Amino acid sequence: MKKTLLLNSQISAAIAEMGHTDTLVISDCGLPIKDGPKRIDLALKRGVPGFMETLVTVLSELYIEKVIMAEEIKTHSPQIHREILKIVKTYAEVEYISHADFKIKSGEAKAVIRTGECTPYANVILVSGVKFDQ
Repeated sequence: MKKTLLLNSQISAAIAEMGHTDTLVISDCGLPIKDGPKRIDLALKRGVPGFMETLVTVLSELYIEKVIMAEEIKTHSPQIHREILKIVKTYAEVEYISHADFKIKSGEAKAVIRTGECTPYANVILVSGVKFDQ
């Protein structure tokens, strides 16, 4: 595994254990987390750590093929939606589902990383890909 920005051992371990099409969720502080996925709780206080800095750090180690977001992010949090798209749109497919379906699908993830983010719908499901050209 290539070491980059990521220092958190629980996140590194979760990424190392992921196979093709496995999923990892990065969530705001309010997303309900079911008992199935490993819960990696980074939330320290309101806004810390932020969603975007967590996403950028995770993506420095995890190769993804798709990002899944709740449809509601487009209208309720357009700024963070634009920031996510800037980062992932060039190399990953983007899919939208309802927030209700997002909560169900997040229960199937290998792990959920909870941030201190308080922006509504600041959640993504990252679908692991395979990079064969390295």
